[in-house]
Amino acid sequence: ATVSLVGYTNAGKSTLFNSLTSSDVYAADQLFATLDPTLRKLALPDGAVILADTVGFIRHLPHDLVAAFKATLQETRQAEILLHVVDCADENMTENFDQVQSVLEEIEADQITQLVVCNKIDLLEDFAPRIDYAEDGKPERVWVSAQKRIGFDLLLKAITELIGEVIRELTLKIPASAGHYLGQFYRLDAIQHKDYDDLGNCILSVRLSDADWRRLAKQSQGELEAFIFEPSEVDVTC
Repeated sequence: ATVSLVGYTNAGKSTLFNSLTSSDVYAADQLFATLDPTLRKLALPDGAVILADTVGFIRHLPHDLVAAFKATLQETRQAEILLHVVDCADENMTENFDQVQSVLEEIEADQITQLVVCNKIDLLEDFAPRIDYAEDGKPERVWVSAQKRIGFDLLLKAITELIGEVIRELTLKIPASAGHYLGQFYRLDAIQHKDYDDLGNCILSVRLSDADWRRLAKQSQGELEAFIFEPSEVDVTC
């Protein structure tokens, strides 16, 4: 699975990336310190994911840079989870958060599961790291300090809990008349096993993100859901 870091510039994305992965990606207090997505393996308590760093977001981007900026963010559309890093000590935190959300909507990445990482708690008075849970019991915010390496155990715990929610493993029985769906699963590199029964139906085992499955199901107007043969949702080690 892939977990992608997004956030307004100078929120501490690259510092967090470096600290989590013991990497040396350039981090500086300036615009566009990170220009290209960078990938590293991130160990979790019971598995691992691919962690991707991306360019920092900014308001009022010069028109001639808009296309190049958005092109660097296309990697986020392939992620199972977005870590939205915010500088919780910044007085413009809310405005910066909204700007990032707006861009995510533009590149159609707003449906991906998000975990908000409230960074720089070391700049707040008497603030301890913690996980905030939504009403459905899923982690929605983690409070950390990338610079001081505070709260990382809670961040990894929250990512692990979400990974179990965002990966689907399904078995589908697809009739020959609906064989065009196979190409969609191939393009997502989601096919784990393929076989055919005596009637020519394709018995397809797939593994893909919940966001991708929901997108395909919506595009098929519910037809794909009717092909579910032995559905199962499982925690996975990536």
